Amino acid sequence: MRSVFLIAGLAALLLGGCTSSPPPAADTILINGKIVTLDEQSRVAEAMTMRDGRIYGVGSAAEMRQFVDAKTNVIDLNGRTVIPGLIDSHIHALRGGYTHALEADWAGARTIAEAMQRLAATAKTTPPDQWIMVSGGWTEQQFAEQRRPTQAEIVAAAPGRLVYVQLSYRAALLSPEGFKRLGITRDGHIPPKGHLERDSAGRPNGWIAGDLTTIVALFDRLPRPNLAQATDGTRAFFRELNRFGLTGVIDPGGHNLRVADYDVLHALQRDGDLTLRVAYSLFAPRAGYELEDFQAIIRSKSGGRTADGLITFNGIGECVTWGMYNNDRPTPQQKEDYYKVALWAAQQGHMLTQHWPSNASVHHLLDVFERVNREVPLAPLRWSIAHLHDATPETLTRMKALGVGWLMQDGLYYAAPAYLNARSRDTIARIPPIVSALNMGLPVGGGTDANRVMNYNPFVSLQWMLDGRTVNGTPTRDAREIPTREQALRLYTQGSAWFTRDEQTRGVLVPGAHADLAVLSQDFFAVPVSEIGRTTSLLTMVGGRIVYDAR
Repeated sequence: MRSVFLIAGLAALLLGGCTSSPPPAADTILINGKIVTLDEQSRVAEAMTMRDGRIYGVGSAAEMRQFVDAKTNVIDLNGRTVIPGLIDSHIHALRGGYTHALEADWAGARTIAEAMQRLAATAKTTPPDQWIMVSGGWTEQQFAEQRRPTQAEIVAAAPGRLVYVQLSYRAALLSPEGFKRLGITRDGHIPPKGHLERDSAGRPNGWIAGDLTTIVALFDRLPRPNLAQATDGTRAFFRELNRFGLTGVIDPGGHNLRVADYDVLHALQRDGDLTLRVAYSLFAPRAGYELEDFQAIIRSKSGGRTADGLITFNGIGECVTWGMYNNDRPTPQQKEDYYKVALWAAQQGHMLTQHWPSNASVHHLLDVFERVNREVPLAPLRWSIAHLHDATPETLTRMKALGVGWLMQDGLYYAAPAYLNARSRDTIARIPPIVSALNMGLPVGGGTDANRVMNYNPFVSLQWMLDGRTVNGTPTRDAREIPTREQALRLYTQGSAWFTRDEQTRGVLVPGAHADLAVLSQDFFAVPVSEIGRTTSLLTMVGGRIVYDAR
């Protein structure tokens, strides 16, 4: 990155004042740092001022001191690196927050013993009759033991407790008390497509195996948190995201999340406790009633963006119609049903994001998009496809022609050896095709898809972008699809901001932009790539307000 300074001349631009008068003082100044602006020239400055939630000036310390008076909060960075606040373009943050108060978090645990310590610590702080959850965000590949925990291990960590541990959307582990509380003693008591796993002697081992429908239905049998737990959990989870420099999320809704659950988000905003900018989509509530439900729900909402810019309604997705959700072989009628909802969304000017994991079947979705595009141009709407790790050049070209963006996550960071062994080396070497998409000029946003299937730490995702290694160190992408550090950071800032129409005011540290930023614990641009995942934020600000402080 180029180490030159951006000089501020902002009084007239931002405040409409007379240029011959002294400029109004800044609320806050950051000095003696490495401020990575991510402007068009990739400039780096040593000082930055903020006023009324916006960046006021960026440049040298001497230049910025003209905006300082006795009331200005002076923060000495002591050489620390400052980056624009990170934005996860596809994270189930609302759902993660809703149950966070009931959770033991295994993200980043390196051994089963460490995971059990976290479970035991949570058990000590929760009432005896309350469920303790691990709702996802981990994989057996992250543990040194390279295996899943056993029922005996969770019983030893939390004896006599109701415990539920979810492994993505393929399995769940329950304590004996959990089985009793849910009344599960045989396969017939488990939701469709699920069954009890058994040991070599034929005895149930505590694990329930199934698919997405099984695990979603099983989770729905657990008691929902009360309003206080949901509110406290969401507040705490959002501050945990702030700890990693996140200042914004784009939330696609998801399973086990009801429309009424969004009330917690608005309650936090009203109380001044919302520490992230949240853009959310509506996930289709009922199969067969998608258009009717979307029309009714959106009609009852004010829509748009709250006055403080913290909450944005961002359209519909990631399930637009159930017939086209996780379905590699949609029927002509299912495609027609999708077309009707998508055309309505386009006519209303709504954004749309669609979950689609496989390139082999994405032509079904793109066929519908192209049909809608003949009626209503999609490019101004900023529609997106999430996941699609194995997108081919042909698919990216079709997306580019439509103006459809790509929400790219680090899902392959948790890729199991079986997944990798089932694909050719050439295929693995090019997925996901990050550099190809960037070279094509396709809009790309960085993210995680946390918290059920992935770790929510953005620096883990950034490290994976830069080294292509799975959680247990297996190499995947080759150098052709490895971006530079600046390119990766731009995906997690400006790239994600594009999907909420905010790329001019978020993801950059320039005069007039929102004062959303993170002061890093280590220099993202200087530490070894293998150490990037250990980065945290020492100070996170949203709209010039400190929302996390670990200095």
